[in-house]
Amino acid sequence: MWFLFALLSAVFAALTSILAKVGIEGINSNLATAIRTVVVVVMAWGMVFLTNAQGGIGEISRRSWLFLILSGLATGASWLCYYRALQLGEASKVVPIDKMSVVITLFFAFVFLHEQFTAKSLIGCVLIGAGTLVMVL
Repeated sequence: MWFLFALLSAVFAALTSILAKVGIEGINSNLATAIRTVVVVVMAWGMVFLTNAQGGIGEISRRSWLFLILSGLATGASWLCYYRALQLGEASKVVPIDKMSVVITLFFAFVFLHEQFTAKSLIGCVLIGAGTLVMVL
């Protein structure tokens, strides 16, 4: 089931890029990011209430709160940078560079989470990096 959700995530991310590129025309990228964020917040809280998960708020540890807040700050910074890049550049060039986050995530997972980094991971990272270069040059 995780594969289906990951695939849907990729499809929606692709739609996000195309829809954002059209929607951002003629407006400030920070304003566009704020509008998008409000929609995401409403949608996320809607899912929380739809699935009756709001009762779990009191059970969240301080550590989880800290890392969720830091993750939110990283998401916000990423979205602000992404929308500005999308406004200034071509979607077909901005998106592949943005997706270099896969390579960076694998590195961070190895360093901070002590996840296994295999030859297969290394080859994949090299191919993603090479593919990104081919697409943006």
